[in-house]
Amino acid sequence: MAVARRAATAVRPAEDGVTVSHGLKVGAAYGWRLLVLGAAVYAGFVLLGRLQLVAVALFLALVVTSVLRPLADLLARWLPRALAVVVSVVGSLLVLLGLLALVGELVASEWGQLGQEFSGGVGRIERWLQGPPFHVSPAVTSNLQDKVNSFVSQHRSVLISSAVSGAGRLVEVLTAGVLALFCSLFFVHSGDRFWSWFQELLPQRARDPFSRAGRAAWRTFAGYTRGIVIVAASNAVLVGVALFVLRVPLALPLTMLEFFAAFIPLVGSPIALGVATVVALASRGPAIAIVVLALIVIIGQIEGHVLHPLVMSWAVQLHPVIVAVSVIAGAILAGVVGAVVAVPMVSVAWAVHGELRTPPTAQKHPRTPP
Repeated sequence: MAVARRAATAVRPAEDGVTVSHGLKVGAAYGWRLLVLGAAVYAGFVLLGRLQLVAVALFLALVVTSVLRPLADLLARWLPRALAVVVSVVGSLLVLLGLLALVGELVASEWGQLGQEFSGGVGRIERWLQGPPFHVSPAVTSNLQDKVNSFVSQHRSVLISSAVSGAGRLVEVLTAGVLALFCSLFFVHSGDRFWSWFQELLPQRARDPFSRAGRAAWRTFAGYTRGIVIVAASNAVLVGVALFVLRVPLALPLTMLEFFAAFIPLVGSPIALGVATVVALASRGPAIAIVVLALIVIIGQIEGHVLHPLVMSWAVQLHPVIVAVSVIAGAILAGVVGAVVAVPMVSVAWAVHGELRTPPTAQKHPRTPP
């Protein structure tokens, strides 16, 4: 009788009130936790947006470290560590500045001839459009030129202000570059000491998970960076050889553009080759432009089916859909910078997630984060 009374008393409040199902309770518990997590992620993005200059500089420093750390370790066998770091970092910087200076000199030397070729190329394009199979009326092309001229004249002040703001952005870019160079010198020289110092600040129980996560993040980031450099260099060599063979003007600057554009997965190379197609159309005619346009498909197939599986699969294993969504989302959130850093960030996050889900092992990893 006592047991029956206690059971009836325990059931009565549920009969008088509203019974909440177990699934709704679990969903509500997950919901408020996801809201808190989303708020934390949003706050992190806002903080990174305000400190974008510092974040970009640190990202560039990590990129330089992942590429030049093996070279510095190799030179350190014969040179003092500090001298090996200076030779590798400063020497690479001088090579890059030399290439940029060569590109600038080529553009300046070919600018006059290129302007004449562009003027004649525009005329050839107009005549090509007026003939079969397009049969565009001459009034349409002249009207288009008038609209372009009127737009430039009406928005001249806006263009000038954009140029001035672009000069301000150039100062920010130079500042970020100097900060990245300064940080990369220390990261290449003694990055493992920074990581050991950071681990000593953590509680004892958190050191092992952070150590495993850091090693996995660095292996993935370094592998992605070195892989994307190899892919970009391969694409640039293919494009450069093709442009030199086709005698397209500004072949070396367009090759450099292809190299840097390849750091944006999926969309960078087509955009750079689109610029090369426009140059070929205006300077060499529609036939050469069609050949350059075909390079977009050929190099895209080589990159997607040969280079990425051979070079990137051992470091990054992401589905192409995830790569595309990451690039687009990064571009929406932070423009070109977001498109560049989106894939390595997602790759690092996925590698850390996979590492922390696996049980710890006694295997020692030879490399530590910088």
